[in-house]
Amino acid sequence: MRTIICLLVIAWVGLSCFAQTGTPEEPVRYIGGEIANPNVHDGALRHAVGVENIQVLRVNRSHPEYAEGFGWTYNHAPDLTYWNNTFFLQYLSNPVDEHIAPGHTMLATSKDGRTWNKPVELFPPYKAPEGVKVPEGYRGYMMHQRMGFYTAPNGRLLTLAFYGHAEDPFKEGGIGRVVREIYKNGTFGPVYFIRYSSHANWNQTNTGYPFYKDSKDKGFVEACDALLNDKLRTLQWIDEDKGLDGFYLVSDSNKNVQAFSYFRRKDGKMTGLWKWSYAALSDDNGLSWSLPRKVPTLIMAGGKNWGQKTKDGRYAMCYNPIATQEYRYPLIVISSDDGILFDDMGVVHGEVPPRRFFGRWKDFGPNYMRGIIDGEGVPPGNDMWLTYSVNKEDIWISRIPLPIRLEVKGNVYDSFDGQDAKGPVAGWNIYSPQWAQVCIDDFPDKKNKSLRLEDSDPYDYARAMRVFESSAHAKISFKVHVDPKMTGELQVDITDRHGSRPVRLIFARDGMIRIHDGSKLKDVTSYQAGRWYLVSLDVQTNGLGSYSLNMDGKELLKNEQLSEAVKSVERIIFRTGDYRDLPNRETPNETPSDPLPGADLPTPKTVFHIDDVRIES
Repeated sequence: MRTIICLLVIAWVGLSCFAQTGTPEEPVRYIGGEIANPNVHDGALRHAVGVENIQVLRVNRSHPEYAEGFGWTYNHAPDLTYWNNTFFLQYLSNPVDEHIAPGHTMLATSKDGRTWNKPVELFPPYKAPEGVKVPEGYRGYMMHQRMGFYTAPNGRLLTLAFYGHAEDPFKEGGIGRVVREIYKNGTFGPVYFIRYSSHANWNQTNTGYPFYKDSKDKGFVEACDALLNDKLRTLQWIDEDKGLDGFYLVSDSNKNVQAFSYFRRKDGKMTGLWKWSYAALSDDNGLSWSLPRKVPTLIMAGGKNWGQKTKDGRYAMCYNPIATQEYRYPLIVISSDDGILFDDMGVVHGEVPPRRFFGRWKDFGPNYMRGIIDGEGVPPGNDMWLTYSVNKEDIWISRIPLPIRLEVKGNVYDSFDGQDAKGPVAGWNIYSPQWAQVCIDDFPDKKNKSLRLEDSDPYDYARAMRVFESSAHAKISFKVHVDPKMTGELQVDITDRHGSRPVRLIFARDGMIRIHDGSKLKDVTSYQAGRWYLVSLDVQTNGLGSYSLNMDGKELLKNEQLSEAVKSVERIIFRTGDYRDLPNRETPNETPSDPLPGADLPTPKTVFHIDDVRIES
């Protein structure tokens, strides 16, 4: 008998250790091998080529008219859909802290994903009926939700949120999920409860809004019924209300999984993804699921994991590839041909600006990402869209061109002519805060356009990055124009695949051009604002490496030693501020601090133009 037991144990261990990938024991696997370096904001990883990072909301406490009109500085958990030729983005918002009352939900809209309207209040702070008091142990009301939108089979667009008690809206602390319709003219229907928490005795008589069945709009009721019957979409609700009434068909998910996303594999099976690296499979369109398993190759903490099938027939997964909870950066994407084996880890958002306002649980970095879930509208263009918060403070969106790629082949020549001033910058990775934007500009004129970087943000910068073919010898040239009213500076870096910066060139605010000569700055020559300069660099990385600098045909530097020894180079970066590596993972996250001085007022605007970028590698 003992021998039989031992054999059974060995067999079980063997199956556990050598489970076949793509089965319920290991639904997905990351096989890329690249891991993030925790000491730099982009993880020292390659970047997904051509990604645009666009700031939707820059919070402002003392001048809320510059932001959303409220001045609330905790903003988080955005969700995204596309309907009626419009992007809709909703997010949670509190005055200062996470899970501290009051809380409301805001909505921003955009026609192109780049220019966003001022957010408006979608679900206001909860008000209980007269005579209904906050239960003992709670401190007011808050909002929490994992699902923001539902486009019903009848074409109606519903938006949803969850009301609960602060500081714990889950289970007994929950009240219920609310819904309202977004009309095509941009207005909203009345707020209704669509489902009450199964953990408490809430109903029409003791809550602040009517039940959806009371609506006289048959189309709205029909849309709500369709959502309630969609057991795959409503599985996103299980975080707040575990379904003691049997509403959910998945009992295993009640214990250890949060923030559900999913996609359908090529073989028809559904893959479910959750926080903390959990994944599961479904053979019946999400009606039942295998036991969620922690996938050891997916390194992540309590930030969300977003997965989807992309428009090019492949698959993508986005998360923060770091196991620390309070420092959530970078935001990356991995991709797959079959939805099982994922590879090619690339950065989507690798910038971490200073957190301007302290707040409880405001973790550093771009996190809590969500894309457009299967079944919602599809934006035009061959792109993937992703929304997230940065420092749980500002709201951002990214456009990720498809197919996802990390490398570029061939020479580069970018004149920017013929590109739409309101469209993407083809082939460039753009980081564009609201007060430091990057765009195509009709400068010098409509036929001869250029890339514009402007900056009036006291704590952030504009950044434009061009990835080119990795090479040990690169010949790089570009034109640069500094606005006559220049008050800032332009920094130009040539980097390798890890972000090491062997060449660092600065158009300083005092009219000098400087380079980094190892650990110190070195004056090269002066320049004048208001005119174009042609800059040429010849970079060689063999041995310790060297580079030469030529401006308007005049040689300024020859065989200057690189600031850092690298094997090759593959990026040029234009940035309107200093390189930053703070905050880092030693920066205190929960130590109260005052708002950063002057954070709510723009500085005098600086404008730079870049044109005719040529790279031979």
